[in-house]
Amino acid sequence: MTEADLKKHLEAAEKSPKQIAAAVSVLPEKTLRYKPAPDKWCILEILGHLADMEILYAYRIRQMLADQDPVIAPIDQNAWAKNLGYLESSSPELVALYGLNRRANVQLLKRMQAEDLQKSARHPELDRRVTVADYVQMMSKHGPNHLEQIERLKKEAMQ
Repeated sequence: MTEADLKKHLEAAEKSPKQIAAAVSVLPEKTLRYKPAPDKWCILEILGHLADMEILYAYRIRQMLADQDPVIAPIDQNAWAKNLGYLESSSPELVALYGLNRRANVQLLKRMQAEDLQKSARHPELDRRVTVADYVQMMSKHGPNHLEQIERLKKEAMQ
């Protein structure tokens, strides 16, 4: 990853919480809780997922930057959504948590040295090593992917 690529990914990562906040700020509770199917997430669950994944990114990136030969603990994101009270959380709290943790992660990544991008951890779910650079790319795409999902759900909920 070049320095220009890193800057581009971090800028995209930094924008995401504001974009998500704007997309959900005035939504009624009914829209936040609309599910297209019983096994699909509603917007509130997506917000909980974004907030929790940012905590997970924070931990995994720190493992790679600081630990010797770390192994990433696998997670089941659907179990997290089901068992961690996403539906009992408020939209503003989840958006704030996502934004605060994303900001802290981006600030950490901006302080890295270029060689830190190649630091890695073993990812058992993927059966390969993943690097800090991989996580930078994931972070830049994660929010926009879910923003598209949120926009689709908003339209479906209004029908």
